[in-house]
Parts: sequence; structure tokens; C-alpha cells
Amino acid sequence: MNTEKPAAVVAEDEVVQICQRLIRIDSQNYGDDSGPGEREAAELVMELLSDVGIDSTYIESAPRRGNVIARIPGRDPSRPALVLHGHLDVVPAIASDWSVPPLGGEIVDGLIWGRGAVDMKDMDAMILAVVRELARRGLRTERDVILGFFADEEAGGNFGAGYLVKHHRDLFEGATEAISEVGGFSVEIDGQRAYLLQSAEKSLAWLRLVADGAAGHGSGVHQDSAITTLAEALVRIGGHRWPMRLTPTMNGLLAGVAELVGTRFDPDDEAAVQELIDKLGPAKKFVGAAVRNTTNVTRLDAGYKDNVIPGSASAVVDARFLPGDEVAGMAALAQLAGERVRIDPIYADGSIEADFEAPLVTRMIEALQRHDPGAPVLPYMLSAGTDNKSLSRLGIAGYGFVPLQLPADLDFTGMFHGVDERVPVESLRFGVRVLRDLLLGL
Repeated sequence: MNTEKPAAVVAEDEVVQICQRLIRIDSQNYGDDSGPGEREAAELVMELLSDVGIDSTYIESAPRRGNVIARIPGRDPSRPALVLHGHLDVVPAIASDWSVPPLGGEIVDGLIWGRGAVDMKDMDAMILAVVRELARRGLRTERDVILGFFADEEAGGNFGAGYLVKHHRDLFEGATEAISEVGGFSVEIDGQRAYLLQSAEKSLAWLRLVADGAAGHGSGVHQDSAITTLAEALVRIGGHRWPMRLTPTMNGLLAGVAELVGTRFDPDDEAAVQELIDKLGPAKKFVGAAVRNTTNVTRLDAGYKDNVIPGSASAVVDARFLPGDEVAGMAALAQLAGERVRIDPIYADGSIEADFEAPLVTRMIEALQRHDPGAPVLPYMLSAGTDNKSLSRLGIAGYGFVPLQLPADLDFTGMFHGVDERVPVESLRFGVRVLRDLLLGL
């Protein structure tokens, strides 16, 4: 009797094991190049690809900052290639805050726990499990698929996707579309399951605001305090409510939500728009930040001694602007800061908004609905950013599609950079099935 498991079943088992192995590799990114880097995780990726005959290229942008690229030829080389990518770094985790060891990859209550379980070693594992299965079965996609496993996404991608786009753009030759993180997951809307497919991202700008003043003794009278000048600017910025503006992506999402709940969608009624956003449950935190610009103060720095008025004070503002608002948004921010506060850029990247009517989106929807018949798939805009921003500099349209069917009571979006990050095992298995169908249906 033949007891060998079908390749599809093996892939669904493998995704769990690969995800655990990746989580157990420390690839924490502290943003200052002081961490362990991604080399060890990249070596595991190359091993898993080589094991099924897939050749890959390893590129270090700096010591231990590892990236892996592999191109899997399709049946029709004349068709544009698809980039299927994930990042290997994770944000740091403070172990004492967690219920389980954050690098343990433990399975508890049917979920894999650990830093990267959601962001985004789960998708890395899904990609690897599926392409390994297809290679073992000798199945080929119609178009070339370029696999990318990048470093440094959590700190802007300068050692990862940004580096490769700048110095090795030939690796992406012929690619027109890309699939990565933060989309394709399910939400519950008035008791009905739907999926959010990410087709847009706000821009990002990390900005240092600096105020200068007269230094002096803390016991004196000072009318020109850098700290006071900066504090007044930060109060204006923190208290400013940016106006609501709906992009085509968010119009599509909210119109879809309105249809599901049986109400009229009025894009000019801010209260009604908020009611629709609230219908998305925990995901409303992601979505609510995508209908307006945001400028949040994240750091403060001033002074060096208790009785000294410093001559300079600085703060960092994380600004996220809607597509098309970057120039006007920066001008408005400068007005809020005032003439005595200068704004120095730390890091910036543009917004993206891809076509939700594209054939690739149709294929993604079909793959999802094959495994969850009738479930609506709606577009949405990510208020954060992904490596798709870097690829967009090559004219590659990017989408977020990590297909996960999730329990309605799981605060999935809250897992991103959160404590006790975890993903259901069955969601990963579901994702493998959907991703396999997508690749074979391209």
C-alpha cells in the first residue's frame, strides 16, 4: 500500500514547520544596524529552495544583511514576470512582555506564537511551502515568478529591497506586478466574512523637527527657549485634525462595506463614513488611518543637565500622507511647525495606488473564493508601508495578499509589531491552498 502523502498535504504540513523554523531564527531589526541581521534566515531560505532544485542568489548589502532572489521560469517567457516577496527581518521583542518566548515558535491553542508569526514569516513560509510543492510535482506557472526574501523592511529597506532596486535592478527585469504583505486576510462585517486586499499605501516621511534658542542657566528668565518653541509646535501638530479625503481605493472599500450591511454610502458624510469603518471590527484601526493624513510625534530630545537651558531641542514626527497629498501635506506641516522650527528629512518614501481592476486582482479573488465561496473581496489602503514601495520605483504595481481565513474574534491587525504575536495554524494551511491556486492560475 502506498502511504506517501500527496504533495499538497505535505505543503500544508511544511508551512507550519517552516514558519516555526523561521521564527526561531533571531532576525530582529533595531534600525541602527546593531542586530543579528538576516543572514541566518536567508541561509535557511536558500537551503529550502536548493533542496527542490531551485537556484537562488544571495546578496549582502552590508555584513549579515542578507537578501535572497530566485527566478522560477514560467511556461511563457514573453509574459511579464510576477514578484512574490517577503521580508526576513522582524521588529524587536521584549521577552518579559510576552506570555511565551518570542523566538520560540511554539504552538499553543492551535496558533503559532512568536515574533514574525504575522509580520511576516508566515507569508515567507507560505511562499516556500508552495514553491517547494510545485517544484516536487514538476508544475510550472504560466509566467516567470521572481521570489524575493528581503532584509531591512522594518527600517525602510535601505539594506533590502531598496538596495536591490538601486544596485541590482536587473534581477527584476520584465516584472510588472508584485505580491507581498498586509492584505488578503479576512474580517467579519455584520456577521459576514470578507477579505481585504491591499492595493494602496500611504506615503511615509520620518522627519526631525529642530528648534534653536538661547542657552543659559536654568535659574534665569528666558524668553527664547528652544524647548518651549518646539513644544508649542508639537502641540499644534498633535492637535491638528487632518481633513478626511477618500481615494479611489477607500471609496471602493467603503462602498463594498455599505453594500454588505445594507446601507447607503455617502462619501461626503464623515460620520457615516466612520460608521462604515467601525463595521470592520479590529481592522478599523488600520483602515481608519487611511482616510486622512496623519502626523504623529514619536521622539523628543533636549537638554543634558537639570540646570541648563539647552540651545537646541528636537523631535521626530512620523508623517503619512494620502496619495497625491505629499507636497501639500508637507507645506501644511511646515505651517503648523512655524517659522522658528526647521524640518529635516530622515527617511521618506512615496505612496502607491494600484489598479484593483487588474487581471492579477481577478486571479487573487478567484483563488480566494475557490476556498471560501461567495466571500466578498474588497480593496483597502495600508496606512503603513511595505517593500512594494521600493519595487514601485521600477514601475512594478504592488499588492498586499497574504491569504488568511481568520477567527472573527482574533485581533489580527493588532498583532503587527504587538506583544504575543500569533497566527492560527489552520489559517496558514488555508493560505497555502489559496496561494497554490493563485500561482497555478496566473
